Amino acid sequence: MPRLSEVIAALENLWPAERAESWDAVGTVVGEPDQEVTRVLFAVDPVRETVEEAVRLGADLLVTHHPLYLRGTTTVAASTFKGRVVHTLIKNDIALHVAHTNADTADPGVSDALAGALDLRVVRPLVPDPADPDGRRGLGRVCELDHPLTVRDLAARAAERLPATAQGIRVAGDPDALVR
Repeated sequence: MPRLSEVIAALENLWPAERAESWDAVGTVVGEPDQEVTRVLFAVDPVRETVEEAVRLGADLLVTHHPLYLRGTTTVAASTFKGRVVHTLIKNDIALHVAHTNADTADPGVSDALAGALDLRVVRPLVPDPADPDGRRGLGRVCELDHPLTVRDLAARAAERLPATAQGIRVAGDPDALVR
């Protein structure tokens, strides 16, 4: 079985930490480098429900997109929301690794996966990575549709194809405006 350090090396190869925005907090939050990894759960947020799912599934590693800690902390007390997450992970030998803006800027990255789910053709990054000579890496994506849709229809497509959230799909503007 691979060790956590080997899995993290593979993740870092896909999403190098040095490509994260300067304000971001990516990398391994908890976990023993020598622990064996047999099952990995990928999720958007490191919240209590996600950690409980990792426990139920017998995951050894939880990889999330959003960081647990974006700023420094003064406590990991189990009486706090984030402290409880850390305690649950450690008690169950589950490592936590975060790939946020470094996964966003990758080619392919999170924005490419979103574009693919919505049948959008990627034209270029919204904010190009100046270190990428091919101009393919960067934050966000400028995309095109094969056929124009109304804002309403594009929102319906997103609601149909993306996982449901408590807030649902939010849109702004004229629902009958055409998007290309």
